[in-house]
Amino acid sequence: MRKLKFIPVNTPVIGSYEKKYVLDVFKKNQLTSGDYLKKFEEKFSSLHNKKFGVSVSSGTAALEIAIKSLSLKENSEVIIPSFSIISTALCVVKNKLKPVLVDCDIKTWNVTFEEVKKKINKKTSAIILTHIYGLPVDMKEIITLAKERNIKIIEDAAEVIGLKYKNKFCGSFGDISTFSFYANKHITTGEGGMILTNNKKIYNKCMSLKNLCFGNSKYNRFNHEDIGWNYRMTNIQAAIGFGQLKNINKIVKKKIEIGNIYYNGLKNNKNFFLQSNKTSSSKNIYWVFGIVLKDKYLNKRNQVMDKLLEYNIDTRPFFYSMNNQKIFKKNKNFIGSKYPNSEYLSINGLYIPSGLGLKNYEIKYIIDCVNKIIN
Repeated sequence: MRKLKFIPVNTPVIGSYEKKYVLDVFKKNQLTSGDYLKKFEEKFSSLHNKKFGVSVSSGTAALEIAIKSLSLKENSEVIIPSFSIISTALCVVKNKLKPVLVDCDIKTWNVTFEEVKKKINKKTSAIILTHIYGLPVDMKEIITLAKERNIKIIEDAAEVIGLKYKNKFCGSFGDISTFSFYANKHITTGEGGMILTNNKKIYNKCMSLKNLCFGNSKYNRFNHEDIGWNYRMTNIQAAIGFGQLKNINKIVKKKIEIGNIYYNGLKNNKNFFLQSNKTSSSKNIYWVFGIVLKDKYLNKRNQVMDKLLEYNIDTRPFFYSMNNQKIFKKNKNFIGSKYPNSEYLSINGLYIPSGLGLKNYEIKYIIDCVNKIIN
């Protein structure tokens, strides 16, 4: 097998619209503030049938602002997935709330209604539903129960931009929803994020929090009303995002195509298992394509990653189970807790290149290498 040049885990694609709009930003000299921020916010919120959009500097920033904007009772409990990026927990801890972990399903890698329900009690003020790696949480029963208990839903759709759940875009379902536009996401602005809501009071709060909570008049600007952040998106980033949205349907189609080629080429390998290709309510949009080792390759994830790198194939390990994060062990956040599915995925999971710039011959090469190495 002829070795190909290095294939990075992600290759973003920047098209003609993005370049055109960025040049327009330079012509107008509107680098920080400008027309494209409003255009991007309005277009993105409209796509998700939400009234208000708040552009921010990252998906992590979106989560921190979103949860603070809800004015949840201090030390109340927020249910979060144990298998997720650490930002899901940090936004809770930073806002003086208590994170409560829920293990994931081993097939979908998402939380389930049954597991979430077990953790709900009188102290529960909110649930963060994070859609993992391209497959959405089955939200219907969770949202119904949350409404009955007056529990807020923060829908983290960072990894599923453009994906539909029950014929509505993910990010349409939460009381407040968050997104990431990092370079490896379906829509990218390099760095960046978005918050969506239908609640004008929450929208105004988010707008203030992302901009240091400046005073509400030009005479009172530097008399700050609350503890906020400098989490603004630039007009340059918004121009890129606005351009990317022009091709959202093509992007989704391409990601699903890449995922399906991988799935069909790897599904028969008995030494690992894959995330579900679809559920009764949605397809997998494949933000990343993950492989979870088993049997004789159990606990040999690092060796497999090293071997793939010898073939110039870039990889990443899966998210680390939240209860085993160094910082949370140090602070004794989840003492004695076990989340077997999350822990298994964390130790035995890796993902392979799946960026929009990936060529079909590269996908075939990667499939051949994976099946040869994990045989």
